[in-house]
Amino acid sequence: QVQLVESGGGLVQAGGSLRLSCGVSGIIFSINDMGWYRQAAGKQRELVASITSGGSTNYADSVKGRFTISRDNAKATVYLQMSSLKPEDTAVYYCTTIHRRLGPTNWGQGTQVTVSS
Repeated sequence: QVQLVESGGGLVQAGGSLRLSCGVSGIIFSINDMGWYRQAAGKQRELVASITSGGSTNYADSVKGRFTISRDNAKATVYLQMSSLKPEDTAVYYCTTIHRRLGPTNWGQGTQVTVSS
């Protein structure tokens, strides 16, 4: 059974930083592409950042230069370092496995990030 467990969300002031973590079990983590999605209230879920099994990264334009995705294969964990946070970054953030043909497959339960102005 695949499990993804996010942590690290919370309330932060604009300009602040947070680091999200996602621990993964039930799969061979090192061969899986991973991603972070977010969903703000009343909006569609969107891809924030992704990282391939080889370490190549991709970011949404809205977070480039502010967010960094990384992975630790030994710990089966993917991270999202978020800096210079803005109120518009407020959302529930989800960790996913990403199939290169099917897109996001397994999802975590989500962690709330709230950025106050």
